[in-house]
Amino acid sequence: MALLRHTTADITVDRQALTINPAKTCQPVGAMYAALGIHGCLPHSHGSQGCCAYHRSALTRHTKEPIAAGTSSFTEGSSVFGGQANLLTAIQNMFSVYEPDVIAVHTTCLSETIGDDMTQIVEKARSEGKVPSGKHVIYCNTPSYVGSHVTGYSNMVFGMVKNLAESTGTKNGKLNIIPGFCEPSDMAEIKRIAEMMGVDANVFPDTSGVLNAPLTGKYEMYPAGGASVADIKSSGDAVGTIGLGRWATAQPAKYLDAEHKVPCEIIGLPFGLEDTDAYVMALAKMSGKPVPASIDFERGQVVDVISDYHQYFHGKRVALAGDPDQLIGLTKLLVELDMIPAYLVSGTPGNKFERAIREIVKGTPAENITKVKCPGDMFILHQWIKQESVDLLIGNTYLKYIARDEDIPLIRHGFPITDRMGHTLFPSVGYKGALRLMEKMLDAILTKRDRDASEAEFELVY
Repeated sequence: MALLRHTTADITVDRQALTINPAKTCQPVGAMYAALGIHGCLPHSHGSQGCCAYHRSALTRHTKEPIAAGTSSFTEGSSVFGGQANLLTAIQNMFSVYEPDVIAVHTTCLSETIGDDMTQIVEKARSEGKVPSGKHVIYCNTPSYVGSHVTGYSNMVFGMVKNLAESTGTKNGKLNIIPGFCEPSDMAEIKRIAEMMGVDANVFPDTSGVLNAPLTGKYEMYPAGGASVADIKSSGDAVGTIGLGRWATAQPAKYLDAEHKVPCEIIGLPFGLEDTDAYVMALAKMSGKPVPASIDFERGQVVDVISDYHQYFHGKRVALAGDPDQLIGLTKLLVELDMIPAYLVSGTPGNKFERAIREIVKGTPAENITKVKCPGDMFILHQWIKQESVDLLIGNTYLKYIARDEDIPLIRHGFPITDRMGHTLFPSVGYKGALRLMEKMLDAILTKRDRDASEAEFELVY
């Protein structure tokens, strides 16, 4: 905390290589999270034990669930000569001892630097009979020194469809839905909306029921949730694919289009009105199903809350840090509420992010106010806040230090959240999620107003 107070408001150097307080984590964390969205899947970290321990602990601290994963346990020898022998032994041992349906291998900095050929190693494992009949090994490349956890998530989902998707030539009437990097509760809400419309949806990956499963008194290494291997295999026969979030889903959705002639539509994660409307209309368009009155009802509740509480949201300045797909959706929600998305930083690289934000705020009061940095970090965000403060922060747990130092309310959102509960249980997407986000923002704004009001200013209702 004391170090934060030495952060200067003056930006004297345009940092190109140095990152301070990154607004991201590494690719393998996202890859492991995606793999856990397959039923009966055991993720495997092809690298050292320390790497795997970090990936597991990062996800365990966020979800408060035990994360099982294997590791190639590189030693000095494998670090020099390659990890093929370690991985072959690991695949054989994991199928024998833990009996997963799928092993999902992701690489690390070390195995990528060595240059291990994952395609060759996995094929060797199959040819040598180390992969039992009816079992599967999928893989992806996730070097930690490029991209972020969102990139790793995307690469693993791409690995799912590349290694598992099949096409029989006959459409099965299902609609593929690929959620972007979001909470298990969000994936459950994405499914619920599809079910409300009567859509036969094939949602993958799906961490709901896996990383927010109930406590039953009996340990299950592979909880009941997750997308089945059969469903992912059948994705090549679907009538279409909806990708929710360009950064996390464009690669696998476009692969299904190119390789299996499954047309895709890539839209935003359904935060707020506009992007949830887009999701509902995409479901209707690609499935031919009408929008039921129950969904209109939920949408109307969001409009009603915006109308009733607009005076508290209007003009409030907000700073955000997180993933591109999530920040784009949240920025749209803030604009819908006539709030000012003043500062946005994301550690996930991508030139299109800033252009997308600029397009959202164009023609609004925020147009000439909003500052965007991608890739950016929390240090530059703090400097901007010191130059001109904001009314609200939205981001992961690491923003709590800035929130405390600058006395700004914080809405915890994104990855990781290690000091609060609810994110894995209550959605932020869809119309229900919009209501929850507005409730949290309003509570934070008015709680601070109550706390700071003088005796003369303190009121029952403002």
